Amino acid sequence: MTTDHRSPAPFGRALCAMVTPFTESGALDLDGAQRLVDRLVSAGCDGLVLSGTTGESPTTTDAEKAALVTAVREAVGDRAALVAGVGTADTRHTVELALAAEKAGADGLLVVSPYYSRPPQDALEEHFREVADASGLPLVLYDIPGRTGTRIEPDTLVRLAGHPRIVAVKDCSYDLLGTQKVLSRTDLAYYAGCDEQVLALYAVGAAGYVSTVANVVPELFRSVLDAFDAGDTGRAALLQRRAVPLIEAMMAAGLPGTVTAKALLGALGLPAGPVRAPLRAADRETTGALLTAYEELVAGAGQLQV
Repeated sequence: MTTDHRSPAPFGRALCAMVTPFTESGALDLDGAQRLVDRLVSAGCDGLVLSGTTGESPTTTDAEKAALVTAVREAVGDRAALVAGVGTADTRHTVELALAAEKAGADGLLVVSPYYSRPPQDALEEHFREVADASGLPLVLYDIPGRTGTRIEPDTLVRLAGHPRIVAVKDCSYDLLGTQKVLSRTDLAYYAGCDEQVLALYAVGAAGYVSTVANVVPELFRSVLDAFDAGDTGRAALLQRRAVPLIEAMMAAGLPGTVTAKALLGALGLPAGPVRAPLRAADRETTGALLTAYEELVAGAGQLQV
């Protein structure tokens, strides 16, 4: 058990939950992905999370997931850690994706709770252990009960922390007490998975964040962490609060973050492309509001360091 207040950061502090770029015809855009990741890493992202919620993992094929990891690894080399989303509702399929991601060059695996079937905690625990035993890569457990229907309970996380390859949690539980309970009893690295909670979780010892908003402003939350680490907690709080309009526009305006991130990236002339059905593109009014929130944030670049 570490005596440091901060959990370890096995994949760095500043991670982007990256969109999966598609061509206008809907095919996987590997060239666009490589151009996007180069921008993200050059702007300060320590790590990239591929094929997660923002990466539209439910609508990409197994072959596309593996090809994306291979292409991104080729583009970034060892400049950033790559965490591949492999979670499905089926343990056997999840294991297959884990092995494919390892072969393709991933550094770690993001494994969400099996969705829809809503397994009890003992079955959930066994699912994660089976995936962790299947490959040599470290696991990030993805706790997002609002989408999966199943919480990874704090006591379950405490037990799973004993597995040598279960090293981190992407936390979208909205349970600050439960998060602190696990942080106080384990060495699991916690990553804030909700952009509005980056500073709050970092202040109680999280390792960093996995951000959807970082697709468009990759420097933003890194500046929050840097200010906090420098002891300027007031500035860290100011930077976090200044991001609220963009966070709200992208993450709390009724559309999935995938849709809003791709709309804004497209408006900025950056690789993204369309979303895949059943998602639908943001309309012109929504895209305009996103662009306004982005421009207002960036207008304060001198203060925000973005």
